[in-house]
Amino acid sequence: MVSELPAKHESRSGRAEPRVTHTALFLAFLKMGLLGFGGVAPWVRQVIVEERRWMDDREFASLLGLSQVLPGANTTNTAVLLGDRFLGISGAAAAVFGLMAMPLAIAVALVELYGAVSDNPYVAAAIAGAGAGAAGLVIGTGLKIARNLKLSPRIILATLVTFVAVGILRLPLLWVLLCVIPLTVGAAWLDRNS
Repeated sequence: MVSELPAKHESRSGRAEPRVTHTALFLAFLKMGLLGFGGVAPWVRQVIVEERRWMDDREFASLLGLSQVLPGANTTNTAVLLGDRFLGISGAAAAVFGLMAMPLAIAVALVELYGAVSDNPYVAAAIAGAGAGAAGLVIGTGLKIARNLKLSPRIILATLVTFVAVGILRLPLLWVLLCVIPLTVGAAWLDRNS
């Protein structure tokens, strides 16, 4: 277990670092999660360097660089590394919980709101319209990608079979994929070797 840090200690840059508590970590990352719902990264430097003065720009750049090479979301990695730097595992947990709390609360509130108004025909029409728009974007992107690929007739046929089975006949996606994937792998192998 990591004990509390003294009120001040020297950073690698030689300047005294402020005392960081679990509450301060939680609240700082809670603010980032609230302000950056849908995109937290711009707020991270603002809070860590400008407002809290937990690091200078050089230390932050090093922390962010390490966060970017680790697997996972950069901001979550930053929360883990910063929390661990000051308070160990419990600090990392406080920072990550703070970062995730507001987006989770907002998502739960939106689900509850949708549950309350989902029977409204205007809401149902709006959701159906958004779904159709999203489907159109996916299909359009797929067609743009396919335009630049040299697809064999076998692969095109497998794509059409999948579309008809799932989109029109409403067969379970999992079962369709379990049947079609071996066929498309075989078709790709035949195309490659012919």
